[in-house]
Amino acid sequence: MTIGALAAGTAPQQVVPGAAKAVAELTTVEASDLAVVSGRPRVTVRFTAEDATAHDIARHAVERTRRLAEVLTWRVTRRVGGRWYVLPGPVG
Repeated sequence: MTIGALAAGTAPQQVVPGAAKAVAELTTVEASDLAVVSGRPRVTVRFTAEDATAHDIARHAVERTRRLAEVLTWRVTRRVGGRWYVLPGPVG
């Protein structure tokens, strides 16, 4: 998720744990991270799921994260070998 403005009263350090907690409500979280990509904060939550449910889980995380911060864009990727591929389906 590419993050924009924080919601009123939200501290920056709340966003990544909040996104990971939302995913953990539905599946196993493997990792979460914050990086700055092209000058924008990007939250990544890596989780275990089948392709059929991955977008639903991601959408849930986006909806919950929007309570904390503006979500500008989001996408779901799958790792195959050593590479990441965008999973076809809806994106934000």
